[in-house]
Amino acid sequence: MPITTLSKWLLLLTTIAGCGSSKSGPVQPLSTTGQSCTVAAQCYAGIDASSLHGGDAVCMSQFTDGYCTHHCATDADCCALPGECPPSTSEVCAPFESTGEMYCFLSCDAAAVAAMGYTDSTAYCQVFANAAFICRSTGGGSQNRKVCVPNG
Repeated sequence: MPITTLSKWLLLLTTIAGCGSSKSGPVQPLSTTGQSCTVAAQCYAGIDASSLHGGDAVCMSQFTDGYCTHHCATDADCCALPGECPPSTSEVCAPFESTGEMYCFLSCDAAAVAAMGYTDSTAYCQVFANAAFICRSTGGGSQNRKVCVPNG
């Protein structure tokens, strides 16, 4: 087999091998919620942030590199706009720690994680939100939820 034909076959096989269902890398676009920011105007690029359901975009400074989210009243306020969330993922409206404010977060509860074919909630967060994220409680008292946030 000539070297160019062999090279084409190797390229084809490498491409096919990379198309499996491995959970080692992003399989969906990353969520806009949780992106790094220093000001709210950096959040929700490509989306009319004034149309976000439930409230204005927020850059949460509680996290070292900021955390894009928006206010909400119910889960339905999160992922309400086209392009706001990766397909098939779910976000929840939850309080963060003791702030009393309700924000949208990428959910990592057991049902959301299993729906995407994962068993490890932190691995799920690292694929669908950010490689440095973990799954943890929002710490919001009785309305506490499991969400993807930066580690630390």
